[in-house]
Amino acid sequence: MANDTFFSTAHESITQAVSQRYAQAVTNGEQMCCPTGYNHEELGKFIPDAVLKASYGCGTPVGLSTVQPGEVVLDIGSGGGIDCFEASRRVGSSGKVIGIDMTDEMLALARTHAPTVATNLGYPISNVDFRKGMADTMPVEADSVDLIISNCVINLAPNKDKVFQEMFRVIRPGGRFTISDIVADQPIPNYMIHDTRKWGDCLSGALTIQAYWGGLRQAGFRGLHQITVIPWRIIDGIHFLSVTLTGYKTLVSSAPMNPTFATFLGPFSKITDEEGRTFQRGNQQQIDEKTFALLSLPSYKGCFSFTAQPVPISEHDSRIVSIKPDNAPCLWEGHFAILMGPFLEGQDDDHHIFYSGDPLEICSKTIKVLSDPSYQPYFGLINRAKESPHADPVICETTSGCC
Repeated sequence: MANDTFFSTAHESITQAVSQRYAQAVTNGEQMCCPTGYNHEELGKFIPDAVLKASYGCGTPVGLSTVQPGEVVLDIGSGGGIDCFEASRRVGSSGKVIGIDMTDEMLALARTHAPTVATNLGYPISNVDFRKGMADTMPVEADSVDLIISNCVINLAPNKDKVFQEMFRVIRPGGRFTISDIVADQPIPNYMIHDTRKWGDCLSGALTIQAYWGGLRQAGFRGLHQITVIPWRIIDGIHFLSVTLTGYKTLVSSAPMNPTFATFLGPFSKITDEEGRTFQRGNQQQIDEKTFALLSLPSYKGCFSFTAQPVPISEHDSRIVSIKPDNAPCLWEGHFAILMGPFLEGQDDDHHIFYSGDPLEICSKTIKVLSDPSYQPYFGLINRAKESPHADPVICETTSGCC
């Protein structure tokens, strides 16, 4: 009980410090963490300037390219309302947008300008509902949202597991999220975690990529994959990255499914999906309804071929993708590769095994392989070398630690 009280008090202190920081930013114009910016010229056609000046985030805007008219969109940490207003434009007057924020000053700003935005869009009334609330206890009904967006906010929440659980609760089956956030390549040390100033800078609350992806999967999301990865800052050897990622609440059909066979096409030689099932390139496996629903998600699409009957696929089939490393010496240059979805693990043709979210040091030959367009969507790349290494080429073999 004593530990629970301690952590509860610590979380409350962090939340208050972050809220005060963002409340002050509304009035003093402070620029918060923003690895990327908005297209103010385009958004300014229907969003008032006061809202544009109070926009903070690391995606521009996040997740809205997939929005369909009539959908329900939820923005976690809606701030001055910029992403909500852009979502409002995209869902149309028949759609609905919910914005949640914990800061009164931000909510007041957004609510003040909502009628103006509606008028500029030609709507009879605003379709945006701004609600005061916390990300870990959202004032939103279960299974009611088509899309969740969030722009550099979840890293500010002390208890991210609860946030992920709430996200899964409010999204309806078949729905999805697309969020931008700050993550780190290694755990944040205590001296940063207890620095309330750095919480507001989007640093202290950053999870490792492995923990972030793991927390979302533990909550129930599947098909997790990166949309963009942008190196942001390096502080005390810790790499902070701005990432935009998508995930889904899978919808499994209740209707009986005819026998279905799945063939993994590559580029990995072998992968393990998010339910722990392993597929080798070119091999066929019969799958059930749950696996079919998973492998049919957009993040898996193109990796698999589905047939009603076992149909052998030759390794020379044009659909099979295999990227071989050069047969030449390699260099160690400080590069690390991070598997960022959707697989739990994947193995390339040089016997490297990549685990979701776990940085793996790679040589110059492997970075060339992973830079191929067929591999690029699955990886984030960082370089931990503080200066260019002075090393001789080595023969890439198992004993050298390269493969």
